[in-house]
Amino acid sequence: MHSRRTRTLGLLVAVVAAGFALAALGVVLVHVVTEQPLPWATIPVYTTLTLATLVVVGVVGWTILPSAPAERVANDQEETAYEAQRRLLDDVRHELKTPITIVRGHLEVMDPNDPSDAAAIRDLGMAELDRMTRLIGDIDLLAAVETDKFTMSEVDLGLLTQRVGELVTVIPDHAWSVEQAADTVIRGDGDRLLQAWLQLADNAAKYTPAGSAIEVGSAVHAGGVQLWVRDHGPGIAPAMRHRIFRRFDRGTGKRSVGGSGLGLAIVDAIAKAHRGHCTIADTAGGGATFTLEIPFGTKATVPSPVRAGDVLMQREATG
Repeated sequence: MHSRRTRTLGLLVAVVAAGFALAALGVVLVHVVTEQPLPWATIPVYTTLTLATLVVVGVVGWTILPSAPAERVANDQEETAYEAQRRLLDDVRHELKTPITIVRGHLEVMDPNDPSDAAAIRDLGMAELDRMTRLIGDIDLLAAVETDKFTMSEVDLGLLTQRVGELVTVIPDHAWSVEQAADTVIRGDGDRLLQAWLQLADNAAKYTPAGSAIEVGSAVHAGGVQLWVRDHGPGIAPAMRHRIFRRFDRGTGKRSVGGSGLGLAIVDAIAKAHRGHCTIADTAGGGATFTLEIPFGTKATVPSPVRAGDVLMQREATG
């Protein structure tokens, strides 16, 4: 089974390396076509970042990919993880074609004698390179969430709600408030639940008008707990709601908001790891309410946590 593990890891590293190489080629082509001097000082920085990313992908990939199983149950788990990795690689391969197609298409129609046109194409190429970098980070995060086991312990839902209320205030251009905080303790992975909740908040901020209010809250019901984010934006059509948790599916497709199209897929994976799910409902007066439904009695497993603050760091880097 180590050969399969190595092969999958090699494919993942190759896809990431190819993405960096094609992005770099696009930037170089812009400078060649426009006859602008290439900023050679940036090459060592770009090379260092590329190598560092490949090392991180390799280390993380080797850690999260399953090794040789000791019994039938472990073998089934490995096969499931392998299929998840294969599907992820298929999705990534498809997604990485998009920025390359965009840059190439603009280069073909660019007027090299028009400085403003050349500058615009250069800015577009750099923006697509930045998007690919964010995509690589989200791919690592989704792979970790889908293949790792979680640390289940007692989580004070009131304190978790308070923590979310504090963290979302750094997301700009919205009026944030805590609508309700449940007074109960549940079994769960606190870091991962926080991570999913913040991702929902980040998603609401991206797709709603600046200045609009967004509320977060938690409550207890008969079968478990609810953690929600309620916005007052355009809402989500019922016909689209089954799609937006798919990888790279941006619903109605607002590319201008940035992001990789993996945020809600990460939320869905975390919810399912807690034997729960995420629902979408209309907000009274307009908007959408995303709710994490987590049942009581989630079973404990072995950990490999991801820092919840990574979601906010990503938001600050792309804002």
